[in-house]
Amino acid sequence: MSGTIPFDPDDRYNAFLTTCKNPSHGNGKLAGVAVAVKDNISTKNIETTCASKILKGYVPPYDAHVIELLRAEGAAIAGKTNMDEFGMGSTTENSAFGPTLNPCDPSRVPGGSSGGSAAAVAAGMVQMALGSDTGGSIRCPASFCGIVGLKPSYGRVSRYGLIAYSNSLEQIGPLGKSVTDVSTLMSAIAGYDRHDTTSRDKPYTHTPDADIKGLKIGIPQEYFGAGVDPAVAAVVRKAIGRLEELGAVTVPCSIPSMEYALAAYYVTTTCEASSNLARFDGVRYGPAPDTNKSWHDAYTEVRAAGFGAEVRRRIMLGTFALSSGYYGKYYAKAQIARENVRADFNRIFSGADVIAGPTMPTVAFRLKEKSDPLSMYLADILTVPANLAGIPAISVPCGTAHGLPVGLQIMGRMFEDERVVDVAYAYEQAVN
Repeated sequence: MSGTIPFDPDDRYNAFLTTCKNPSHGNGKLAGVAVAVKDNISTKNIETTCASKILKGYVPPYDAHVIELLRAEGAAIAGKTNMDEFGMGSTTENSAFGPTLNPCDPSRVPGGSSGGSAAAVAAGMVQMALGSDTGGSIRCPASFCGIVGLKPSYGRVSRYGLIAYSNSLEQIGPLGKSVTDVSTLMSAIAGYDRHDTTSRDKPYTHTPDADIKGLKIGIPQEYFGAGVDPAVAAVVRKAIGRLEELGAVTVPCSIPSMEYALAAYYVTTTCEASSNLARFDGVRYGPAPDTNKSWHDAYTEVRAAGFGAEVRRRIMLGTFALSSGYYGKYYAKAQIARENVRADFNRIFSGADVIAGPTMPTVAFRLKEKSDPLSMYLADILTVPANLAGIPAISVPCGTAHGLPVGLQIMGRMFEDERVVDVAYAYEQAVN
């Protein structure tokens, strides 16, 4: 790790929703290190809201598995970070408690939905942070804020204690200033957990290695096509050229299923969100309903007041897609498209060790720039394929375009998280 950074509570970017003023720590590989935690990860005796009014005041009675592991390694929990409400967004503007600002340019968004975690690291408030990634929610803010963010392989990090948005896609993962910091945090949180049925016995004990001679890197044409800012593409191509100078070999490839990936992702996530968020009803969670009204009216009022516009939108979309007569037209077809994405990745990985391209198609947006939901959804086009396939993906800073950070995204085979970390580390060491 780089030198230990104490927790700095000067939060001019609205990165934190809750802070622990005197975070305690113990002994271990993270002894004395302040770690920020996204506010959808349960922390015992620390308020956890998912940046939603409906969970304001909720204090979990237990720690998520990753928090237990952090505490066991001596980490100090600095606080809970701002996010798009229930993880639904790419800007951290959908928080019920105000947007987070990008430390690189406070007139810009930090990305989302783990924007608070990324901003806290980028601003030097903490050394590292935990986020969650359903369709790019770690890699997007890492790219926009100029830091490193890893989405682990699905099942490699326990989801127990993560407040569910889309169970089949989301993963908890690390953000940090450097690849080494991210790798260290990953080593603390990865491994089997009996409480999580999706958990796999795949501990991570890796030390990053910069030797990538002979490594084959697939370069998908779709990652440099329509919708990708030419200035961003140029920066990423230059970064890939640097990897070639280090001895890697590039291989052109194609992911035809990219045409359907975004639609498959949003159908899948809205359907799963519709089911997962049904529990927030004013009885088990949320503000108490008016018992003088009918159950239906009271339930509707609690959810209408407690959920923000984007969350309500996605719940309605998912409920519609799962309704009688529409399941086969939407959700079932989305799963077929998802299998096609997996098949495309498997085909490419038969001739390439990793895949490289831009993390995001543009640099950070201006605040309120993406007021149209569809334009915000389109920004996820380069990150959602890795979630659909369940593969590891990392974003590492690779330069600037228009004066703002650009991220290089490296994707690898399932459970080959170590390899994507090595490629990111090799690039980082070369440019540093």
